[in-house]
Amino acid sequence: MYGTLDISTSGMVAQRTRMAVIANNIANANSIENAKGEYEPYLRRAAMLSPAGSDGQLRGVEVSDIQIQEGALKPEHRPGHPNADANGYIMVPDIDTTSEWVNGLQASRAYEANVIAAEATKSMMAQALRLLA
Repeated sequence: MYGTLDISTSGMVAQRTRMAVIANNIANANSIENAKGEYEPYLRRAAMLSPAGSDGQLRGVEVSDIQIQEGALKPEHRPGHPNADANGYIMVPDIDTTSEWVNGLQASRAYEANVIAAEATKSMMAQALRLLA
């Protein structure tokens, strides 16, 4: 019975990590410099989920990797920028904040579903203990 609770818990942890990645993408949607002030446009990240469990038994879900999406940049015309090319273009992050918000809502709903599943599991465990006692 506790394995069922572990599955819901792993789902909550994975969705919390996914939300943090999405929030980071939204926060850096316009970042074109790194922490040192050097020109380095932010690249979108994505949390990759995979089944958890090493011995062939699935035990929920886990974040297997946070991938950096190389080439997720678009040109923007800023002729006065110090890093602009000969035509006046710089590369900026290609992050669609609307899509990120939708992904955030999906992660939030998935987190809520795992909370409800965990509460149902706890309720069933309590009922089983009452029946045994």
